[in-house]
Formats: sequence, structure tokens, C-alpha cells
Amino acid sequence: MQDPTRAEDAREHALLLNAALESIPYGFCVWGSDFRLVMWNRHWRELYGFPEKAVSRGVSLAEVVALSARLGNHPDVTPEAFLHGYTSELLANRGGARAKSRERLLHGRVIETAHVYAPGLGWVVTHEDVTEEIAADEIVQERKRRLEVQNLRFDAAVNNISQGLSMFDRTGRLVICNGPFAAIYGLPAEMVRPGTELEDILGHLFARGMYAEADQAEYMAWRRQVIASGSFAKTVHELDGRIILMQHHPMADGGWVSTHEDVTEQRENEARIRYLARHDALTGLPNRAQFLDAMGEAEKSLGRGHGFAVLCIDLDHFKAVNDTLGHAAGDRVLREVAGRLSSAVREGDLLARIGGDEFSLLMHEVDQPGDAATVAERIIEAMTPALLIDGHQALVGASVGIAMAPADGATTDVLLKNADLALYRAKMEARSAFRFFEPEMDAAMQKRRTIEAGLRQALERDEMRLVFQPLVGLAENRVTCFEALLRWELDGQIISPADFVPIAEETGLIVSIGEWVLRRACAVAAGWPEDVRVAVNLSPVQFKNRGLFDIVQSALAASGLSPRRLELEITESLLLAENDQTLETLHRLRAEGVRISMDDFGTGYSSLSYLRSFPFDKIKIDRSFMRDLSKTGGDLAIIKAVIGLGQSLGMSTTAEGVETQEQLDAVREQGCSEVQGFLFSPPLPEGAVAAFLSGQADEETLRAAS
Repeated sequence: MQDPTRAEDAREHALLLNAALESIPYGFCVWGSDFRLVMWNRHWRELYGFPEKAVSRGVSLAEVVALSARLGNHPDVTPEAFLHGYTSELLANRGGARAKSRERLLHGRVIETAHVYAPGLGWVVTHEDVTEEIAADEIVQERKRRLEVQNLRFDAAVNNISQGLSMFDRTGRLVICNGPFAAIYGLPAEMVRPGTELEDILGHLFARGMYAEADQAEYMAWRRQVIASGSFAKTVHELDGRIILMQHHPMADGGWVSTHEDVTEQRENEARIRYLARHDALTGLPNRAQFLDAMGEAEKSLGRGHGFAVLCIDLDHFKAVNDTLGHAAGDRVLREVAGRLSSAVREGDLLARIGGDEFSLLMHEVDQPGDAATVAERIIEAMTPALLIDGHQALVGASVGIAMAPADGATTDVLLKNADLALYRAKMEARSAFRFFEPEMDAAMQKRRTIEAGLRQALERDEMRLVFQPLVGLAENRVTCFEALLRWELDGQIISPADFVPIAEETGLIVSIGEWVLRRACAVAAGWPEDVRVAVNLSPVQFKNRGLFDIVQSALAASGLSPRRLELEITESLLLAENDQTLETLHRLRAEGVRISMDDFGTGYSSLSYLRSFPFDKIKIDRSFMRDLSKTGGDLAIIKAVIGLGQSLGMSTTAEGVETQEQLDAVREQGCSEVQGFLFSPPLPEGAVAAFLSGQADEETLRAAS
């Protein structure tokens, strides 16, 4: 049976302990060695926002951390990470030392915790809200700044600061200085003794060659005036090729403290930063910011009757260098190009690198287009020879667009836009050429932008449709295939594929458009006789999509069309890069039964070499060889050679653009497999194909289709 006296003593002890804990003005808790709560006070619970009933003796640290996280505490760390860090911190502190850390709680409050390990009890932890203390730090710092002048007598004795520091009394005699002060100026021991006069020190420095903006007498007079005024001042002077910043801080008793700092490196860095802000880091040429500033100044000169020219320069085939030799080699090319361009321009004109492989040239005081043309020709000529980069030859040309001020514009924005339009024309028409701005270029660009904007919504608006032109097998004497051709009507106007397909390829829209064409063509062809195929053109851009094979399979599966009835037409440009992924996709498609045809054979880069890269099923002879068939025997000889080549390689041949009986007889005589052209039919709408196959298409339908 428990002694009543001892029980009463225990209760009194517990009450006293609880009262003591609650009277502590900060949070307090004890964690046992098993990380379970032993004791705590109300302040601890209130700091973290713990409800009274949510905390009890024996609750685990993990449960408390999870509760704290749910209440919004420790927002910058996960509960798991906080628990791991906190337990690691406690376990690392079991030697009796007091360790501190800080936690961030809800609403940005900061709690400073201190813990010490007590054997047999666990970790005794105190928690104090130091949010206001931190917020008050700025006030403390301000007070410290105000006290700095009063404390300089003590601070000046500290010689490990980087700045030179000296203190003089109201009579101008040295009170104290630190080591860096003597080292900066190379002062001998007798010059840094207390009592040395300021003017003696300055006289010594001027004798050693110190340079200020004023001569010695003027500088001395300035220092006396600053001292007498009791105001802050600073100046810069030079000594031994170094730039030294001196700041004068007056004190209340009439004395002063001066700081001295060697800012040579800082000034050099600032100059470097100013340089980089206006120059291209790779080539050293002026950058876009400096170029635009110069353009703004040139604008002002127009009012004084001084014309000028703006040249936009873009490198040709630079992307191929990056793709084949790497970006490091591309950077070396750009540096070499900068040198060549600089040697081609006039002295006094501003050549800038705008970004990537784009450069701009501002030619001052140019009134005649011929002057700009001469420089443009020199630029193109300078870029003609191959560049030797890491043992590789890189052929990088230059195209140039020119705008003349004020004829082509009187503002920077207009002139740059017009020069860029001229550059675009140069690249589209020839490359390694120059073009002057012409007003119709702006109209052409507006048309291009209209087309591009329309293309982005053409499929959603159901503006695109397919027409089908028949291919006639000469041996079968019937239609063996229809080529699916894309048509687009924008705002009631038919847009030529020659206008919108290149834009679709440049913008990548051809991927979604091409998929729609493939699916629609397969769906339509599924309703034709089993012995009639459908041919669909594929853009090289579509092959950049690694999912092309799956798209073809999906289109065939959705339509129910047999793979052997699908013919995919590609151009030689697709094989130009000899991409392994492209060849793999073509082989996979052919293995599924899909026929692969080379379109426009003979008009590309090196047609014969590509016939060895892949076993095509068909070669399509370009229509350009048909136009002058009756006027020259050369084209007929080429056609004969292509047909013979196809026969020897086991490939069928299709002659495009057959429009006359004479052309038909010629290609039939040479053994051509198929023919396609207006002699048989123009492209037909979807609904007219069935009638055409049955021989019931009337002339009115064919005229409407054409």
C-alpha cells in the first residue's frame, strides 16, 4: 500500500514542475531516446498551433511532425525530409553540448530551437519565436551604422580588413591607421606613426608619383576645404598604375576617418561589363543593343540630309555545320565569319552580330544603291571560299538584304523590317545573293502571314479537301492508282499548294495536315475496287516524327485499306541527310506491304545514288521532262534511260504530266509502266472517282474538276 505522505509529495512535486514549465517564457519539450514526447509546456504547443488534445505523453516525433505539417508549418520542406533532418540533428548531439537551429512556421514565423542531451531523460529542447528579433535586425544594422563613426577608433586597430583605414584628429594629425593603409601606399614606418601630419603624407605620395585630377596644390586645397566643411567626400587617384578610391568620413569632434581601397580590378571589371553589354561575347563584334543605338543616331542624321543603308546578313548552310560538326565547330565558324565580314565592310561602318548566324551592317552616308551593292558583293565574295574547321571544309555562304534610308523607311523598325524582307527574298530565290527591298516584298510577306495564320485553323474549319488524279497502267490499259492531292480554300479563294505547302513545312504544320491527308485518302480509297491503289505524298518533315510508322498503321487499320493498296511518295531531299531513322521507317513500311515511290526523279541532288540506298517500288519521272519532249531529243533520251534503269532494278516507272497523244506514244514506246496527266483526267473530287472508274464521268464533271 502506497504511503499517503509520499503520494502527496509526488503530487506536489508534479504541480510544482508543471507550474515551473508553464512559467517558462518560451516553448519547452523533452523527447525521449525513442523519439517519444516526455513532457512539454503550453508555450511549445501554442508556438506550433497544436490543439491541446492533439498532444499527449508518448506521442512519437513522426506524429508531431506530420501534425505540424498539416497545420502549415515548415512550408519549405516535406514532413519526411524535416523528420529525417531533425532526428539526424538530435542523434548527432548526444555529448552534452547545446545545439541551435531555426525552423520556419506558418505565416513566415521563425522559431529558434536549442537542444541538449540529458542521459536517462533524452533531449531537452527549448523553442523561441525570433521573428521580431530578425525583423528588428535592420534597425539594429542601422544603429550599428550610426555607431560606426564612434567606434572607428577601435575598428581601426583591426588590420585584417581589406580596406586601408586611417584616423586623423581635428588638427590633421594621424591618430591610428591599419596595415592595408600603409601597404596600399607603400608608406615607410615613419609615415604611419601617430602624430604624422596629413600634408606630410600627401606630400610624400605626390613625390612618389600619385596622380589626381588636380595638381598637388589644388588637391591639398580641396582636402582642406572638405575637412573644414565636415562633410563626406570621395575621390579617385592613381599610384603605380593602380586606381585607389579614397572616402572621407567626418567625425563629430572635428576629426575624420578615411578609407582607401584599390579598385583597379573592380574598374576593369566594370569596363568589361560595359563592353560585354554592347558587344557579342563570341565574335567581339558590336551586339544588337549597340547596333540599335547606332541606328537611332543615324535616324537623326536623315534630317540633315545624310542617307544611309542597312544590310541584313544571314549565313547559308550554317545549320548543316552545327548538325554535322557540332556547336563548338559552329562557334569557330562564326568567329571566322566575323573576321571575313569585317574585312569586307568599309571603315567607319558598323557591323554587328544580331544573334545566331544573323549579322547586320549600318553603312553611314550612303546615297546611291550602288555603294551598298558593292559592299554586299564583297560580303558574298568573302564568304565564298570554304572554311577549314578541325580538318573539315565548311561551305558557308551569305545572303544579304538591303534597305536604303530614307527611300525604304525613316525609322529603325521600318528599315530593319524591310531589309529583312529583302534578305528573305534573297534566300528564297538564290542564296549567296543580295536583294534590295521592293514594296511588293511587304505584300508578299503579308500574304505569307495570312496563309500561315489560316493554316493553323484550316483543319478545324474543314477548309481542306482532297482531289484524286488517276494513274493509268499501260500494260493493264486501266486505272491502277489515284494520287491524292491536297486543295485548300481560304476565304473563298483557292490557295495553291505551291504557296502553302512550303509554309506548312517550315512551321511544322505539315505534320498534322499530312496525317489528315493520309487518313482521309485511306478512308476514301477503301471504297474503291481492290485492284486500285491510292498514292499519298509525304513531306520530309513528317519523317522527323518518330511516330510516322504508327500513324500509317493506324490510318490503314481505321480505314480497313490493305497495305498493298497504299503507295507513299517521297522526294530525294528526304534521303539527302542519309538518316538511319528515315531508312529504318521506310524499310518497316515496305515490310508491311506498303509501296514506296520516289517522286520527281531526276530533278534533285543525286538521284542515282539514292536508288542504291533503298529498294523503291516505283520511280516517277518529273513532268518537266514531258514539256519539251517534241522539241528536243535530250529529254526523250533521259526518259528512256530512267525507264531502262527502273526495269533493270525491278522498279516500275510513272511518267507525270502526259498531256498529248504524242507524249503518251513516246513513253509507251520506251516501256513506261504508268502514265499520269490531263490527257486522261484532271484531279477529281472524291465523289467523281467512282463515276470515272465506271466510265460514266461526263465532260462537265471533268471540266469542273480541273
